[in-house]
Amino acid sequence: MKLLSAVIITFNEEKNIARCLESIKEVADEIIVVDSFSTDGTEEICTRYPVQFHKTTWKGYSQTKNQAQALAKYDYILSLDADECLTEELKLEILNHKKTGFKGVYSMNRLTNYCGKWIHFSGWNPDWKIRIFPKKHVRWNDSIVHEELIVPNDLIVYSLNGRLQHYSYISTKQHREKADQYSRLTAKKYAEKGKKSTLLSPILSAFGRFISMYFLKLGFLDGNAGWQIAKISALSNAYKYKELRRLNKEKKQ
Repeated sequence: MKLLSAVIITFNEEKNIARCLESIKEVADEIIVVDSFSTDGTEEICTRYPVQFHKTTWKGYSQTKNQAQALAKYDYILSLDADECLTEELKLEILNHKKTGFKGVYSMNRLTNYCGKWIHFSGWNPDWKIRIFPKKHVRWNDSIVHEELIVPNDLIVYSLNGRLQHYSYISTKQHREKADQYSRLTAKKYAEKGKKSTLLSPILSAFGRFISMYFLKLGFLDGNAGWQIAKISALSNAYKYKELRRLNKEKKQ
């Protein structure tokens, strides 16, 4: 049997962390939580579970995840976000793979809950994420936003059947704030790479994003949730290119 280290990074996740920990306590042989000095009840909730709780200053998503991964003592990592959890079917699959021995990396199809509704369209489903991988050969890239795993080409990707549940936003306000945060980080990344934004870029990008998510990716079938997702994504996309213009102007000055 292969032993498995579960790794989670947190900051003010009291609404999600118990659900996440509850779902992994039977499949993980150790659980490591690296917290960026939460000011809510995250730490207290973690004390109710067999968790190794570490505190660190925030270093960005990738670097903090790599730091957490380095604390794991077993060869294979189960990396989850605090707002994710395993379904019963997915737990059974992971336990079966533990018995036979892990090999390669394992991808899970994530289903997102948005303001209480499961989203089946809008470009959010399917949403495959590699969440189980060997510690020695896989790490997170250096991106400041939308971090991704660097997986060697010789590692086979196995797709699991069970769904990974993602409890994303509890309100449209929270969605807009988070989307704008990502847009600021993406604009910074673009500016560092020398990417430009014209006067029309915010309008065109917002229009293109809305059409893509609501019509081409069938967001209208998700009802009001699909409308909100497309609208907020479009507005935040416009904000991203406005922010990019501002950063480029600052650079010139």
